Amino acid sequence: MAIAAAAVIVPLGVLFFISGLVINLIQVTFFVLVRPISKSTYRRINRILAELLWLELVWIVDWWAGVKIKVYADPKTFNIMGKEHALVIANHRSDIDWLVGWILAQRSGCLGSSLAVMKKSSKLLPVIGWSMWFSEYLFLERSWAKDERTLKSGLQRLRDYPLPFWLALFVEGTRFTQAKLLAAQEYAASAGLPVPRNVLIPRTKGFVTAVSHMRSFVPAIYDATICIPKSSPAPTMLRLFKGQPSVVHVHLQRHEMKDLPENDDAIAQWCRDIFVAKDKLLDKHIAEDTFGEEKLQDIGRPMKSLMVVACWACILILGIINFLKATALLSSWKGVAISAALMAVVTVLMQVLINFSKSERSTASKVAPAKEKNVNQPTGNGQDKTH
Repeated sequence: MAIAAAAVIVPLGVLFFISGLVINLIQVTFFVLVRPISKSTYRRINRILAELLWLELVWIVDWWAGVKIKVYADPKTFNIMGKEHALVIANHRSDIDWLVGWILAQRSGCLGSSLAVMKKSSKLLPVIGWSMWFSEYLFLERSWAKDERTLKSGLQRLRDYPLPFWLALFVEGTRFTQAKLLAAQEYAASAGLPVPRNVLIPRTKGFVTAVSHMRSFVPAIYDATICIPKSSPAPTMLRLFKGQPSVVHVHLQRHEMKDLPENDDAIAQWCRDIFVAKDKLLDKHIAEDTFGEEKLQDIGRPMKSLMVVACWACILILGIINFLKATALLSSWKGVAISAALMAVVTVLMQVLINFSKSERSTASKVAPAKEKNVNQPTGNGQDKTH
């Protein structure tokens, strides 16, 4: 991490990790004392706590980096967002797709109850991973033999969730890169499938399981198509922390869960068809650099995240000043060394978070070679390999 970047990133990291540890501690307290008595009450409280932490990242996107997220959706879909349970599926285009989802959830009023299917190691990330665990994210191991039971039980637990929630599922199984696209194209050609140009082939086991277990209490699927316009650099966590803007276009389409087929194979085919259509939609976007201005919705830039970060900053600054006065920590070489060590720890943690988000480090989904054309499609669990 360059020195100039570190000068900006480390203060943000101190703010995020200290406030996050406070939130984590409160989450632990309510998990131990309240959840055994009333799971519904715990979930309502945790929803607020998680939002207080995650709004800091929303602030980085909205106010620090000034990333512009343009949402294209019909008015009916846009107006119902946040008022119902929903399964969200999306192509995995950039390093911050998960943050784009948080922005949309925040605008819809359900940031604290936005969930996702993620790889198991994500929950070990300090602060953010721990908060996700307390918020009932679903963590999988990339092995369907192990993950099937975990996924089914996690989905079943959501049945009595007291507030509208979104569950995000990246059914491509990994983030898009040119190397992964070439592998997907080779597989599609050998299996007699439509050859993708802008997406990877969806892995449908996780999606089929989600639909089968959620269709009785989740009324809708939100199909999100994410694309970066040609005039904008691709957003990354490092660019966000450095305050560098980008533009992200998101096309949203709502599908009634009741309209999906009942048969597992037919559900899997529905998912594959959606991604074929998504591929064509991305072709159109690449040609026109828009999803259609008539569908553009104004999501605004609310002040809430700015006020939350300002409050956290004031609390942190006052706390540090009072702590330094009480301990005279910087008056000795030992104190200076301790302070430097703490800054080094924060720097390392921020570097871990940045590296964790990089698409180059995401693992490609393994797809068994096709044995028969049009028959043996990828059927992995559809979990996100990196988030």
